[in-house]
Amino acid sequence: MQKKVLITGAAKRIGAACARRLHSEGCHIIVHYRASEREALELRDELNLLRPDSASALQADLLDTEHLEGVADAAQKIAGGVDVLINNASAFYPTPFGQASEAQWDELLGSNLKAPFFLAQALRESLKARRGCIVNIVDIYAERGLPGFPVYSIAKAGLVAMTRVLAKEMGPEVRVNGVAPGAIIWPEHDLSEQGKAEILQRVALKRSGEPEDIAKAVAFLIRDADYMTGQILTIDGGRTLFY
Repeated sequence: MQKKVLITGAAKRIGAACARRLHSEGCHIIVHYRASEREALELRDELNLLRPDSASALQADLLDTEHLEGVADAAQKIAGGVDVLINNASAFYPTPFGQASEAQWDELLGSNLKAPFFLAQALRESLKARRGCIVNIVDIYAERGLPGFPVYSIAKAGLVAMTRVLAKEMGPEVRVNGVAPGAIIWPEHDLSEQGKAEILQRVALKRSGEPEDIAKAVAFLIRDADYMTGQILTIDGGRTLFY
């Protein structure tokens, strides 16, 4: 694949795994980051050492919706166009019902739903002209909700709906699909070993996945899924079998 790929939140975790996988398949990677400058620049330099002039870094706060057109323009100038948008950037933290604030609502909906929508809209002409695609990183909890995380779950459910709506709005030129991770990387907030074990008991494969598992699914949607749009690939080791 010789595609120009913008990955939001690409400095760490699943975003970085997607960057490495797609770079290994010949893509030019635009590593978007908000605050993780050191990790983003290290990843950019790592990729450029492997193949010169094959990766760039782009800093932006995606919650600043007024600047998303500028983000789209900058990405296109950096790479000479954008073939693929991967909406990966995501805020994630608990918001117990009865305690959730409007500021939390705005941040979680903003990062997980509003920014992906307006960034896709800003890139629509480039994606259509290049017959590109969008991959949204959603979540298995979009379907039934994660207890204690109602606002996050609502935001991801909206991103699933957006995936299906934009598949209609942007077709036939642009395909829009999503990937729903299960237990891939343990959350950065505290989770006890007992809590992890309880989760894995409800996973058919009895183990957590790896960021590379998500990256491979993303690569498939970009490279091989020419007749697939509006769909969500669930990569959860069978977790959703035990709801």
